[in-house]
Amino acid sequence: MDKYFAQETAVIDDGCEIGSGTKIWHFSHIMTNCIIGESCNIGQNVVISPAVILGRNVKIQNNVSVYTGVICEDDVFLGPSMVFTNVINPRSRVNRKNEYVQTIVRKGASIGANATIVCGNEIGEYAMIGAGAVIIKPVKSFALVVGNPARQIGWVSENGHKLHFDSDGNAICPETGQKYELKDGSVSKISN
Repeated sequence: MDKYFAQETAVIDDGCEIGSGTKIWHFSHIMTNCIIGESCNIGQNVVISPAVILGRNVKIQNNVSVYTGVICEDDVFLGPSMVFTNVINPRSRVNRKNEYVQTIVRKGASIGANATIVCGNEIGEYAMIGAGAVIIKPVKSFALVVGNPARQIGWVSENGHKLHFDSDGNAICPETGQKYELKDGSVSKISN
């Protein structure tokens, strides 16, 4: 007996590993040899291409395409209609299936609606990608990026709140009270 739920219109190809508690909704297609962790939620009309890897508790909203070469770590959020790419220079007449470029979305990162992630870029832990952003270079952990091409406009906490750093480079998440440090152009969480 399957320990995951798949709505009857969902298509799941052979060779997939799907974790307990995962839900796959209407008209979604999980292609061969995907690994999907526990407690994921895959919305309507989502395509997960062959050999994609999703960690635990990944939330994928409606109309998202996750192409071969993408790895999403635990707790990643993919907003409605966002898209990944996997070839730098696609041409219809040229087969580049041996040239897929890996893209990694690190733990806890969120990607907004209609954003595009150009392949080969790493999205750092807990980064926040704004709606409609076009990512053409790596994004640092805890970075807040927006626009086309995307540019960094600030930093966010693990819970997604904008961080305001004092003159010593310290900030506190208004929701959790967790402390953060900005040093040498990077943010890290300070243990309580």
